[in-house]
Amino acid sequence: MGWVYVFLAAVSEICGTLGLKMYSQKKTWKNGVLYLGGFGASFVFLYQAFDYLQVSVAYAVWIGIGTAGAVLVNMIFFGEPRNRARMISVLLIVIGVTGLKAVS
Repeated sequence: MGWVYVFLAAVSEICGTLGLKMYSQKKTWKNGVLYLGGFGASFVFLYQAFDYLQVSVAYAVWIGIGTAGAVLVNMIFFGEPRNRARMISVLLIVIGVTGLKAVS
């Protein structure tokens, strides 16, 4: 159950990041709700994950998935550069997160 909470926290973090980007461009209540709601839900789910997993592992996986997801979302929806170095960096994050999950 802990990994489900970490996954939900990471998805919520990505939504919060998307909302933050949208809110910085256009300050509407919908963008604000996505921004604040996404980050708020992320912390709630992460806190729940701590009941099942070690804090260090859950936090690292949450950050890794959230970071990689935010980079990919910004590349897809906001036209951030897509170059080899960025893609390799995201891949390394995914490998590291997978490794942490595998050994915990």
